[in-house]
Amino acid sequence: MIKRYTRPEMGRIWDDENRYAKWLDVEIAACEAMSEEGIIPANSLKEIKERAGFSVERILEIEEETKHDVIAFLTSVAEYVGPESRYIHLGLTSSDILDTSFALLLKEAMDLIIQDVQGFMKTLKGRAVEHKNTVMIGRSHGIHAEPITFGLKLAVWYSEMERNLRRLEEARDIISYGKLSGAVGTFANVSPRVEALACEKLGLKPAEISTQIIQRDRHAQYFTALAILAGTLEKIAVEIRHLQRTEVLEAEEPFKKGQKGSSAMPHKKNPIGSENISGLARLVRSNSLAAMENMALWHERDISHSSVERIIAPDSTILIDFMLHRLGRIVKGLVVHPDNMLENLNKTKGLIFSQQALIKLAEKGLERQKAYVMVQRNAMRVWESGQDFKGLIMGDKEIAGYLNKAEIEEIFDLNYHLKHVDEIFERVFGA
Repeated sequence: MIKRYTRPEMGRIWDDENRYAKWLDVEIAACEAMSEEGIIPANSLKEIKERAGFSVERILEIEEETKHDVIAFLTSVAEYVGPESRYIHLGLTSSDILDTSFALLLKEAMDLIIQDVQGFMKTLKGRAVEHKNTVMIGRSHGIHAEPITFGLKLAVWYSEMERNLRRLEEARDIISYGKLSGAVGTFANVSPRVEALACEKLGLKPAEISTQIIQRDRHAQYFTALAILAGTLEKIAVEIRHLQRTEVLEAEEPFKKGQKGSSAMPHKKNPIGSENISGLARLVRSNSLAAMENMALWHERDISHSSVERIIAPDSTILIDFMLHRLGRIVKGLVVHPDNMLENLNKTKGLIFSQQALIKLAEKGLERQKAYVMVQRNAMRVWESGQDFKGLIMGDKEIAGYLNKAEIEEIFDLNYHLKHVDEIFERVFGA
């Protein structure tokens, strides 16, 4: 299913063609660096660069016999290059190529994800500004609390996405390291100078120190950043699912002409896109755990991490790319019901103003606990009898001893809760 909806740009990154092309990029960069150091003759480098190529089909064919993907790749390249291929992979080990090219692939994937995030943030900002003053009830524990605006809810999501963006940029930086330090990281056959030159040509930095591999804490941070992002996307999706519940119906996913919600019930409009986001987030989070498990390897390297990364790298990046685009479309087309928001806000007969009643009484010098008891007894009567909270407060003789009618009216002013909306928006989005 995911493959069906995957953007070509992200799917292409993990194709065999692009993966082997990155391997070749690393090999060529190493040859160029060695030529600059006088190790490979200039005319040999020229022929290598002109003739170098590979065949995916041929690599897979050779691998069937060798059971070693890098050897199969090098054999295919040698068939293109000829005798000068003796300089390719000179003094290197397989992980020099695999880890450095893996950094290139992860960096390329993160570039796309960062673009996705920036696009999603633009959508969130647009909808937040649109609903800056769309009043709704805020909820805690699923229970009515105090008034907010739908724009504030969207602004919270935007602010969290800003933090995700910073984490992703940091993860891109932490993964953008290569190594050409040989079998156990000692540069026995290739100098640190060659590594530095090659990495510079590839747009990477040389790892300060490595074993046979680049240490997997870098990769763990990368996949954890994706997992946190997935958590944010699920958080938004879960909220949309709650808001679409029949008993709430304050916002709902777009429902296109011809779309069907149920094979049995023609009336159904279900938040299937958001539910899909919730499910996929579980996969991305579990992949981050696998990346952390990869950190503890035997001595200077074992191969237990390799099979894991072949799965989690394409899966997590493709899933996140898919999730961002799907949720972006949902938020952009989200159907908002301001009338239902107001209706729901008024369902508790004014109970949402109980804190203002408490504050007013405290301002009159009343001891807080006593004021709490006075307000709460009226609030409980609303729950029990369905009477209007303001009417009960007006009729409470003990409260009337402290607050006049005008002061009680002030308690129930909706604008009291919204007076700092502009300031909050400026803090989130700037002036």
